[in-house]
Amino acid sequence: MSFLRIEQEGPLVVLTLNAPERRNAISSFADCEEVEAACRRIARDATVRCVIVTGADPAFCAGGDLKAMRDRTGIMAAEGPADMRENYRNGIQRIPLALWELDVPTVAAINGPAIGAGLDLACMCDIRIASEKAVFAESFVRVGIVPGDGGAWLLPRAVGLSRAAEMSFTGDPLNAQEGLEARLVSRVVPHGELMEAARALASRITRNPPTVLRMTKRLLREGQHMSLASLLEMSAAYQAIAQETEDHREAVDAMLSKREPRFTGR
Repeated sequence: MSFLRIEQEGPLVVLTLNAPERRNAISSFADCEEVEAACRRIARDATVRCVIVTGADPAFCAGGDLKAMRDRTGIMAAEGPADMRENYRNGIQRIPLALWELDVPTVAAINGPAIGAGLDLACMCDIRIASEKAVFAESFVRVGIVPGDGGAWLLPRAVGLSRAAEMSFTGDPLNAQEGLEARLVSRVVPHGELMEAARALASRITRNPPTVLRMTKRLLREGQHMSLASLLEMSAAYQAIAQETEDHREAVDAMLSKREPRFTGR
């Protein structure tokens, strides 16, 4: 059975981690390849305007596979530190490079525990909403390892350095409400309403012009490490492109005519 279930609903793609028997833990190179391949496919498909990432109940993602760590199987099979380093680079580290760099807006629908690499996976998404059953933990220290998939870069950007340090140094979990208070998620909803809420949010995103959505996300990403002057230059270039699109003219005409716009991505 595939680790990742992919469903496309018009301009929306739903990616579901689908290994509930292991709480959607990421345990093999194949798991990582499936996520990376899905991101490549989405990046090439100009019709996609939003992606929802979620997990098959009862968990969002339990992170790494503890049994594989103990038995040194799958990604954890290595003959010494040099091999293990390459396993990380050729395995789980492919996921943040693919998902974080995806130009399409992404929404994490966190339906249950998001632990270790699972929490980092959620932080790779642009927007995070949570079920009341969600639990969050940057728990690598609890199993004697460091965040190996970018968590030390991702988590501070989500909750700030002080809270990220507290979570990383203690490994203590946050419940859904604590995650909301830490600004790790933007809202918490009843468990049975999570996907409905995620789809409603995605619907508000997908009604907008696809090319402009992707450029807007890229500006938000680049703005986290560029100078203001450099970002303004990039914004001017993107604006010059946007204002020459058919979708821009359609948006203005629809607004002036008080009707719903029809965007084509051109």
